[in-house]
Amino acid sequence: MDKTEIKDILTHVDHTQLSQTAGWEDIRILCDEAMAYHTASVCIPPSYVKQAREYVGDRMTVCTVIGFPNGYNTTAVKAFETRKALEDGADEIDMVINLGWVRDGSFDLVEAEIRSLKEICGDKILKVIIETCLLTEEEKVRMCQVVTAAGGDFIKTSTGFSKAGATPEDVRLFAEHVGENVQIKAAGGIGSLEDAREFLDLGAGRLGSSRVVRLAREAETIQGLCGGMEMPV
Repeated sequence: MDKTEIKDILTHVDHTQLSQTAGWEDIRILCDEAMAYHTASVCIPPSYVKQAREYVGDRMTVCTVIGFPNGYNTTAVKAFETRKALEDGADEIDMVINLGWVRDGSFDLVEAEIRSLKEICGDKILKVIIETCLLTEEEKVRMCQVVTAAGGDFIKTSTGFSKAGATPEDVRLFAEHVGENVQIKAAGGIGSLEDAREFLDLGAGRLGSSRVVRLAREAETIQGLCGGMEMPV
């Protein structure tokens, strides 16, 4: 894979650090890497959004997670989290749906919750995590319809904290069933640059990954990708 292809992949990456033990130094390094490699965003815990925004200024898009990773917070709690994240400087919100409501067949409640958070986000991007590894194929298709109807900007495969992450089959299924205004984010378990390329070719517009930047750095073609900026160790 040549450096032009790698640079293109990086522009679709939400460079992610959501470990429970991540501290500011971890987040700072993530931000430095994202700015050096020109990723789409950094995806970080809500508690570091304000500090990260002050650190990166307008040089990098800041994404954070809501109702993460289980999704069973009340809608009121998710709404509060979303407003606070936006006040702190978040540009994009990745929310986790209530999977119990999906299992109950209460898709009207899921749609109402997504719609309410999108109203709070306004012109900011809202990505909806449906945790595909816990859903049946019928439920995945139904969630494509729900996210489309509710006005979500992206449907996202996974938190990366459950049994499995993104699969080509799920991204292909999304591409067949989401509305034309909904983009796809593949996240969780992207283990190689070739995997990343495959997800993009199948229709993903974003990739949630903590690995792709490291993989790019290790690639033989990496020289020149970050414009000579010395990367943090």
